[in-house]
Formats: sequence, C-alpha cells, structure tokens
Amino acid sequence: MNPAVNSPDRPFPLERTRNIGIAAHIDAGKTTLTERILFYTGMIHKIGEVHDGAATTDWMEQERERGITITSAAVTADWWQREEEGVHKLYTGIKHRVNIIDTPGHVDFTAEVERSLRVLDGAIVVFCGVAGVQPQTETVWRQANKYKVPRIVFVNKMDRVGANFDNVVAEIRSKLGVVPVPVLIPIGSEENLRGQIDVINRKAVVYSDNEALGSTYEVVDLDADQSKVAQAAYDELVSALADHDEQLGEKFLLEEEITRDDVKQALRRCTISNKLIPVAGGSAFKNKGVQYLLDAVVDYLPGPLDIPAAVGMDPEDESKEIEVVTSDNGKFCSLAFKLWADKFVGKLVFFRVYSGMVRKGDTITNPRTGKSERVGRLIQIQSDEHKDIDVCYAGDIAAMVGLKNVQTGDTLAAPGFEVVLEPPSFPEPVISMAVEPKTKADQEKLANALVRLSEEDPTFVVKTDEETGQTIISGMGELHLEIIVDRLRREFKVEANTGAPQIAYRETITAAADGEGKLVKQSGGRGQYGHVRLRMRPNEKGKGLTIENLIVGGEIPKEYHNAVFKGVQQAMSNGIVAGYPVVDVHVDILGGSFHEVDSNENAFTMAAIFAVRDGFKKAAAILLEPIMGVEVSTPDDYQGDVMGDLSRRRGQIGQMESKGTLAVIHAAVPLKEMFGYSTAVRTLSSGRASYSMTPSHFEQVPQNIVDEIINDR
Repeated sequence: MNPAVNSPDRPFPLERTRNIGIAAHIDAGKTTLTERILFYTGMIHKIGEVHDGAATTDWMEQERERGITITSAAVTADWWQREEEGVHKLYTGIKHRVNIIDTPGHVDFTAEVERSLRVLDGAIVVFCGVAGVQPQTETVWRQANKYKVPRIVFVNKMDRVGANFDNVVAEIRSKLGVVPVPVLIPIGSEENLRGQIDVINRKAVVYSDNEALGSTYEVVDLDADQSKVAQAAYDELVSALADHDEQLGEKFLLEEEITRDDVKQALRRCTISNKLIPVAGGSAFKNKGVQYLLDAVVDYLPGPLDIPAAVGMDPEDESKEIEVVTSDNGKFCSLAFKLWADKFVGKLVFFRVYSGMVRKGDTITNPRTGKSERVGRLIQIQSDEHKDIDVCYAGDIAAMVGLKNVQTGDTLAAPGFEVVLEPPSFPEPVISMAVEPKTKADQEKLANALVRLSEEDPTFVVKTDEETGQTIISGMGELHLEIIVDRLRREFKVEANTGAPQIAYRETITAAADGEGKLVKQSGGRGQYGHVRLRMRPNEKGKGLTIENLIVGGEIPKEYHNAVFKGVQQAMSNGIVAGYPVVDVHVDILGGSFHEVDSNENAFTMAAIFAVRDGFKKAAAILLEPIMGVEVSTPDDYQGDVMGDLSRRRGQIGQMESKGTLAVIHAAVPLKEMFGYSTAVRTLSSGRASYSMTPSHFEQVPQNIVDEIINDR
C-alpha cells in the first residue's frame, strides 16, 4: 500500500480498486452479467434472472415487470484473483474491490449511461454474439469516447443459435473504428459452448455443466485445433501491441524474448490509453466465462491511480484549471452524478470521490451555490440496500443523505477548496405530453412529485404552457414518459390524466436578416421607451443561441445591455412558424436609442423581443423535427413489407445487411411517424421482427406536414 496516496485505515488501497460500468444495447445481457458477477464474488448466494423479475440490480417494480433496466444501479463486490497451476496472474491471490454500475440499454434512459460513464474509470461493453454491433451500442461507445473511458468487450450469448464470435470482432473493428484483440476466445458456440481459450496463458478453461452454476471449471491444456486458434490470436495480439506500445515494440524490433508478463503489462497500458480493446466471449446466462472476465477487469482496466487526475476550473476564473490529484491525503473533492428520491431515507445524492476523504458529520461546500451543508449520513449502495458507513475515501462511489441544495453535476468539496469539475452533459427531450391531476386534492402532490422527478432525471423537463396553463412534461421517448406517469401513481400516490404524446419540434432560420423593435408608451407621467436594432443569421448546427454585443457610442446605455440579452433569449422560446423554441441562431446587437427619463430595463427587454420577431419574419424561418435512427431485424420473407412501411412513414432507407437468416434494415424516420410502430412491425412480420430506435438529428419538416402541425396546435 502506497502511504503517499492511501489512508492507513482504508480497507482497499487505490491500486486494488476498480470503478466499472456495464453498458450495451438493450437485451444484450448486461443485468444477467452483473447478476453472475455478484454470485461469483459471493455478494449474493442465489442467481436471480431478469425474465423472472428477480435480478438484484433491477429492483424497481417497473424494471421487474418489464424485464428491462430503467435506472443505473450501483453494487460493490470483492474479487480474489486465483493462482492456478501453470497460469501466471499479474495480481496473484490478491483481493480487489470492484464497484459496478449496471446501466440501462434502452435509448429512453441514455442519461443514466451518460452520467455513469462520467464518473467511472473503465467499462465492460456487452455485445450480443448474434446481433453484434447494434445502434444503442454505437451510442454507448460514443459516450465512452467522450469521457475517454477505457473498455473491454464481452461478447455474450455465445450459446444462442447464430452466435459468431469472429463476426462480432470484425464488426467492432469496422463499425466502431477500434482495434479489438481477442484474449478469451469461446470454445464452441450455440449448444456446444464449453468454455474459453485463454490466449495469453495458452490454456483452455472448460466449465462443468452441473448444479454448481458455473462455479466449477478446469484449466487444461489446449488440443491441436485450439492451439492453432490460440497461436494465431497470440501472434495478432503481440503484433498489435508492438504497433501501439513503445516498450513492447522495442523488444519486438530487437527480437528479444517477450514474456507473458510483458504482454499483459503492455496490454494493460494500451487498454488504459484506449489504443486497444481486449475482447472476451462467453455466455452469462449459461454461466460460462464470467470469472475470467473479472480477471480481465482487474488485469487490464484502470484503477483510480492509473487515469489522469481530474481537472476542474476555478469558479471565479473559468480559464484557470485546477488539478484534483487522486489521494486520500488531499482536500476532499467529489462530483454528484445522480439524485434519487428514496422512500425510506429521503433524497440520496450519489457521488464519486476524486480526492480526499469525507466523514459522516463533515461540512462540505457546493461552489455552484456557495453554500455549505452538513453530511447527515454516508451510505454504501448495494442496489436498493443501504449500508451505513463512517467514511468515504478517494476513488469511492457512495451516497450522501441530508443535502438539500444539490443538482446533478454539482461539485461537492471541502470548505475553501474552490474548484468546479466538469458535469455530465445530457441530450434535449424529444417528446412531451400534458399531465393534470385527477382531483383537486392531488394538485399540490403532483407539483411536488414532478419537481422531485425532474431533480433526479436531467432529461425529464417540466414546464407550464403559458397559453393554456397546462403542465407539460417532456422526456426522451414514449417509454420514458410512461415510466414517469407510473412512478407518479406508485411512489407518489398521485393519479393523473395525460394527453397524447407530442413531438418536441424546434424552429430555426435559414437566411440572415435585420430586425428592429421599439416600445413607446406614454400614458401620463413617466412612460416606457426602448429601441433595439439587431442582425440575425443561421448558426452552426448544435451551437444553439449565441449573442454578440456590437453596440458602440452609447446608443444603448450599459445598464440596459443585460435587459436586451434577456429579451433576445425570451424571444427564442417561441418561434413564428408554430410557436416552438428556436435553435441555432446567432444575433448581433447593433444599437438602438434611449430616452433619458422613460427608458428602463423592462422597456429594452420588450424592444429586443419585438426586434427578434421582426427579424424572424424576414429570415426564412423553418420548422425542424426529430429524426430517429431505426434498425429493424426481420426474416428475409418480410423485408419488402417492412421497407415499404418505413417508406410510407417518410423514412429514408439507408444501409441493409444480412445476419444469418435475418435482414437488417437501417433507416432514418421522423419521430412523428414512429408512434405505434412496435404493433405495426409485429403485425407485418407475424411477430418475428424486432426494432430499435435512437435519436439521430433534426431535419426540416415538409410544408404539408407543417400545416398539419399548426392545425393540431
């Protein structure tokens, strides 16, 4: 244990701590894999299955009923790497602490993956051995790229008909643009899956099909066919390492002996630096390959000391960077990455400690609010079970109770340590609906419940429609809002009526234009006067609203500049095509005029709103709609019908490919046309097709559809 970074009291040194996430496309087997990990590490004594509603990390009622993961669940396990005869391990017989977050695969809950990856050091990305790289897998991969999270891949479901390990590895290389290196290759597939070839140690790991649920296996010598596979994979691995690792590359060029230790240490360096992706194959459901996957987690994924120190910024000077060094002996600094309303203890704040320690009863500061709060309780989370602890160390993931003024993404630090860590970023909601309480008595309960749910989930937005007075809730998809309404009823005991889901359209402009706005009111006594001139032009996609102040010569006094900016921002909340928010516009404030007596902030805010509206009329405003990336897997017999239906839904058919007996159709389809698609595709294919959908981009709405939308509003 290194005393420079480890407190003498901590149970596991930082070197032997792993914070990992398990992420993948829906139904690839993440939760099943997590359940096996908990069983083999001794954290649970009976395996629960997702289809039975008994998985440890699927603890919400809605998860158990639907057989899907909705919220990311944190669990902690201890893993001893074993010493088997003839098999050398980097960390022989040493106990490790593995903190695991099981994340959802459904696109509607992508925010859970985003915030988890923000605070994790490594990830296991699970692929289905039949389906390979799927749309949500690509989304997860991009999220991991954004936060530079090292990964290993587990090709799961190798027991399924049509599973092909080599095909999945080839898809990872071609579709994700990375270098996959198989280190644990399945022995057999489908009903003949028996174990794994350990490429580096040149051994076969053969599992016994008995009542021991995969706990019993033998490490044996490779037969002739397995030796050929292992040798080819080993040569490929060493070649890839020589290309990407300087130390091993030097030995390779000098034709020096390369030992197993050399290979493992080089692979660890290349994995941590995201140059190579170790790949293992197996079947979590059939209990084959999980133990050696855990060994790979410890061997190749980083601990908190192996990754660069977190970098924050000074809240007073955003250009000044502050390094937060991983050490128990530093000042306490953590990131609150998730809030959860627990019915027993109240608001739980999940946090990751980057430096220092925090104890129950300590006072911590939130730089965003400038306020200090006392830590009432510290809890180690085991799915939905809570274990009180006295102290959290650097590298730990835990939860606090007793904090009030905290939002997702807040930095929580020791008093006097002025630093703000980068928060996770979240996508904009794409769908909304009106909600109202069934009885007047439920009105206040509904408002309170919606506030708590929006605190928990940054992709769930609540607002009031100014014209109708209705409460509008917005989220990432139909299922997302369905779960929210279900939680209102079950957790908060609020019965609510809901309207039909509505699309979150946007507006933008396609041409540059000048706008002028004037407010002149005189009704006896002091009047109102504001005058603003501006120029607007289309902005880059995704840039949102940007404003530049070009006022010269005091045409508008400085004390009214903020009021002008405020007016521009307010005007962007309602476009002129159909009243939807306006995006991707740049506005230059050119000038205007003022009155010595009658000018005030309100007058300039209103004048700016009028100026923006005047500009909109000349700037060729258009309506944008969310387009979804849709992937349909269907037997060949129904391919024509499915493609015809997608075309009728204004879909653009893209790439098509074959996977065994299935045709896989990729298309871009407006979200408006995808309501009820699950029923339609089942009917078209006699229940044999499946589909997935991910948000892709916004695109201009055809004029005939614009007229429909305006009439509906």
